[in-house]
Amino acid sequence: MTLAQAPHGFLSPTGVEIAFVLVGLVTFGAALVTVTTKQLVHAALWLVVALGGLAVEYLLLTAEFIAWVQVLIYVGSVVVLLLFGLMLTRAPIGRSPDADSGNRWAALTVAVAAAAALVWVVVDAFRATWIDLDGPAAGSTEVTGASLFQNWVLPFEALSVLLLAALVGAIVLSRKAKAESSSPPVNSRVTGKSSPSVPDARKNPAEQEGAC
Repeated sequence: MTLAQAPHGFLSPTGVEIAFVLVGLVTFGAALVTVTTKQLVHAALWLVVALGGLAVEYLLLTAEFIAWVQVLIYVGSVVVLLLFGLMLTRAPIGRSPDADSGNRWAALTVAVAAAAALVWVVVDAFRATWIDLDGPAAGSTEVTGASLFQNWVLPFEALSVLLLAALVGAIVLSRKAKAESSSPPVNSRVTGKSSPSVPDARKNPAEQEGAC
């Protein structure tokens, strides 16, 4: 009887399962600090830890392709873009009062409700499903690519069109905002025209005649 066929239980965890729980706790703590800190740079750095923890979780689940996509796209691109945005906009390095909100309790309620619903759905759907971590990798690049382009090709192409539409919309909005900011206001254009000089009443009549 193989390991996948052996009875599993929460009271007899394996080393991989223990590592999965420990990395999950670290990831949860990093995500919690990310949304609660008032320092924007610290939030971005803790976001790196949270996304890296998710990549480690994917590796422990033998989903190597998803793990490296997580590292390359989210850690290597999104977080770097966020840090460059903070530097280019000269965001405050220390504590920022703008990072706080008075709706924290409403946000906490929505977050807890969403997390509870997500956990309940996942546990109910995969209650009796176990992954053979000693067998062939179920999330390798070959398996993921075959499943993606055989069974999920239509949603994949629809997502590509959606991302392309979002990119084109962002370019159009940015060009429109740039054109509006570069055009001078109406008052400045009216006042910029040449107007006939009006003699100053405070000047002497002789100076006014000389000016004319």
